[in-house]
Amino acid sequence: MERVARVSGRVKARLRAASDDLESLQQAVEYFTSVKERTASNGNLHLEAIEDIAFEKGLLPDVIELLLDVAMSARLVDRFNTRLLKCLIPASSVPVSAVTNAISWMCTRKPTINVQVLFIRWLLTVFDLLDSKKQLHSLYGIIFFYLQNDKLCPYICHLLYLLTKKENVKRFRVKKLIDLQSKMGMQPHLVALLLLYKIHAPEYVSLALPGKPKSFQVSGSFWKKAIERVQNNGYRQLAGTPDLVNLMGPPTRKRKRKMHHELIPVVSTAPHLELSCSLMQSKMFPLEQLATFSQLLQNFDRIEFPAQMGSVLRSPLLLHYINWVKDDSALLRLDFWLAQTFQEEFTDCSGDSMQKEKEFIEFLSIIIRTQEFLQEGFSCCEDFVFKSLSLCDSLWCSTQTLALLTRISPSSDVISLYFDPLMKLFFTSSIYFKCSVIESFTSLLAKWLTWHSVCVAEMDRDIPNVLQSPQNVSLSGLVNSVSELVEFTARISMVALQMEAYNSLLLHFILNFYETVSDMYLKYSLPLVILPPAGIFYPALLSLESVNLNQLCYIMYRYRTNLTALKSLDSSKNVHIGLKVNRKTFQQYNTLMKAAVSCLWTSRSFEQDIHPMGIGIEHNLLVQTRVPDSLSSFTIVNHPALMGHAINFIQKGWPDGKKQLHVIQGKVWNWYVEYLYDQGLDGLKHFLESCIHTVSSSEH
Repeated sequence: MERVARVSGRVKARLRAASDDLESLQQAVEYFTSVKERTASNGNLHLEAIEDIAFEKGLLPDVIELLLDVAMSARLVDRFNTRLLKCLIPASSVPVSAVTNAISWMCTRKPTINVQVLFIRWLLTVFDLLDSKKQLHSLYGIIFFYLQNDKLCPYICHLLYLLTKKENVKRFRVKKLIDLQSKMGMQPHLVALLLLYKIHAPEYVSLALPGKPKSFQVSGSFWKKAIERVQNNGYRQLAGTPDLVNLMGPPTRKRKRKMHHELIPVVSTAPHLELSCSLMQSKMFPLEQLATFSQLLQNFDRIEFPAQMGSVLRSPLLLHYINWVKDDSALLRLDFWLAQTFQEEFTDCSGDSMQKEKEFIEFLSIIIRTQEFLQEGFSCCEDFVFKSLSLCDSLWCSTQTLALLTRISPSSDVISLYFDPLMKLFFTSSIYFKCSVIESFTSLLAKWLTWHSVCVAEMDRDIPNVLQSPQNVSLSGLVNSVSELVEFTARISMVALQMEAYNSLLLHFILNFYETVSDMYLKYSLPLVILPPAGIFYPALLSLESVNLNQLCYIMYRYRTNLTALKSLDSSKNVHIGLKVNRKTFQQYNTLMKAAVSCLWTSRSFEQDIHPMGIGIEHNLLVQTRVPDSLSSFTIVNHPALMGHAINFIQKGWPDGKKQLHVIQGKVWNWYVEYLYDQGLDGLKHFLESCIHTVSSSEH
């Protein structure tokens, strides 16, 4: 009671200094602090006064401490205790002493279980607003005790997850969690806490746990929205009383709200007002003082990640630290923070305003930059991409969603989860969105292949534990995912080319994708060859753009180089991942190569192309067309994509205009080929130099 009187005195002194509008709040606080235990509920007017001020302008730290003490002491009926807890909206911060006192009331078993649940949910919501967390860490063992209550267990697990450090992981606590799991089943909150314990102390947890647990359920969205509304309404604080509720009118100019400043907490080790000598003398380096790279190197062993892992998104130095320490718990905690943020803030993918979309794009851009910096994807982002592709259109944050798509992990469900929903957007959107999708698939394929090449390099150096990726995907699973991605891209690309009348821009992005596919063995150490279908090969071969034709020639050259190298590869090395590079693959390549050579070089494209989707035409039909010299219509001289180069060559060689294209033969032909090489058509050069000499000799 002495402590209550002391706090009540401080509150009275500060309230008297405020305006007369605080009189009702003062009377209400006095009423609840002096009310006798189990008094009849005649304080509705006082409670309504507190609620009005709390939801409009927030409450002082001292007022929160006093009202929380009243609610948890169970002096009032539960209806009043519940309403008091619901109106604890902080205007600035929350004193940790109020929280520790409330936990002590829980130990007396005076508050009902419903009030205890409501208190823990409120604590999770205001966790980032606590002025200190040191005292709360000291109560870890007491908080852990409440796991045995079924109603409290999900929220206690969430609170423990935020508080857990390596020194908190004990064998008896692991045993207790395992016992609860055997009793309650694979509950997401128990799995999440066990997974964090296993990362900190793998010798204590021998269970096989999923590598991608679900996030904790939203525990306080009601309070969170109210706190955001109160703390971001632009009111200025009273001079000299920074922790009092502002009763002055709003200023004429409000600060522009930025979502990433609100959602991403500030990096901090301790409260800003408590950076005292005791902190400076501690072993840990204060994160607020980490400003330079040299400080990071000098204090490398004294740095500890903040309690709220989302704050590392603000600090490139801490992201460097995550990469160096190779602490899986850091990435896991960051992933859980992102999952909670997505779940609480972005439950609806469709934006209701331009401002919301702009803020959303800023937040997603920060996540994308973080993933690229860490070279690591977050499982929660995969869930968000799945939801976005299922519910949204191609205009809502499409660039950011496709960027997140390039970091999804290979799995057996990748087609059904991501590609099938994306296909509906793909075919109903503009050509520019189609190009963006193909570009994203190219980036995704390159990331998967890069991971495989790194694993192969580590296997060659006899480094253990490389057969599994961080997402627990085996090498054989990766090969299957790569095959499915390439085949899916081929299907939608062929249809898209027909829909867009074989647009040159779309064809260019498709050929970029196959440039990666053609070099999977020599560049990424994956002995797998998947050839382009005829619906892509022939439109590129007959393209009107020299850029696309040159790119196709380079792709066929890389296919030839990879297949030649695969001939000498020991087949026993491919058994463990079920690769299928057989005679049929070589036959398919030879068919495509013969069509390309006959078209560009030997003037027999219409005679020798027997592919069902090829350009072979019977001789009598060619005669009926009455096209002069029809057989040479697609050679490197008369090809629509190269005819401009041929005309320029003639004009430069014979400026008088007396020579025509038919003079390009014999020695002039060789000059013309060298001219094409000088125009930057390197793909055509590699193709001709590597393939044509063999065909030419056989023809002669």
